[in-house]
Amino acid sequence: MAPVELDALAVREQLFHERVRECLICALLFASLYILCHFIIRHFKKQTDFAAVHDDEDAAVNRIALGLCTFTLAVALGAVLLLPFSIMSNEVLLSFPHNYYIQWLNGSLVHGLWNLVFLFSNLSLVFLMPFAYFFTESEGFAGSKKGIMARVYETSVVLLLLTLLVLGMVWVASAIVSNDAASRQSLYDLWECYLPYLYSCISLFGVLLLLLCTPFGLSTMFTVTGKLLVKPRLLEDLDEQLSCTRFEEAAITRRI
Repeated sequence: MAPVELDALAVREQLFHERVRECLICALLFASLYILCHFIIRHFKKQTDFAAVHDDEDAAVNRIALGLCTFTLAVALGAVLLLPFSIMSNEVLLSFPHNYYIQWLNGSLVHGLWNLVFLFSNLSLVFLMPFAYFFTESEGFAGSKKGIMARVYETSVVLLLLTLLVLGMVWVASAIVSNDAASRQSLYDLWECYLPYLYSCISLFGVLLLLLCTPFGLSTMFTVTGKLLVKPRLLEDLDEQLSCTRFEEAAITRRI
């Protein structure tokens, strides 16, 4: 083989190994987040939610819903930790530029993590969380054979109808606001435009809710902390307290 072909083959092999390494790292990170989120949900949920279910079908439905909620929480936690991870990986690479064992913290890995978080966030927001809610509330169509698949069919139909309803409302709203063919034609571009727009709007709503709830949470936290902690008495004037005590004693003596 020619040297040029050998170099191209070596480059392709290196890219393949880097791709496999990035997939393994992403899988390990997500598995760690999933296990952590599973323990968090198991710790905070009510014990009667899943443990007191005696029907095997209801228990299986609850386990599936628990898995979907755990997956969504893991994706949300990964989205929160992605920016600190990017900053820390950049600082580590700048501190140790020639260290072989940390070269996997590169821009390709961070970019791949961003793409996966964006994909799974939209998947959880649009499909998994509504599916988990409707799945726990479903009982199967009337007259159909009972079982897990009957609930899956009912949940899928309800989720499809809800999706069509939301898309129809968006289409009507777009036609009312901007009555031209270009705006209606842009609704076909669902993946390129409207899913990122929906994700950004819900992220903005979450940030506004955080800004609204943070002052109340901080005030409550300081109130509870002030009740639990004992205030220091380093700056108190003992002579003044003794004088107040003598006046109170004298007042009580005159009353008696």
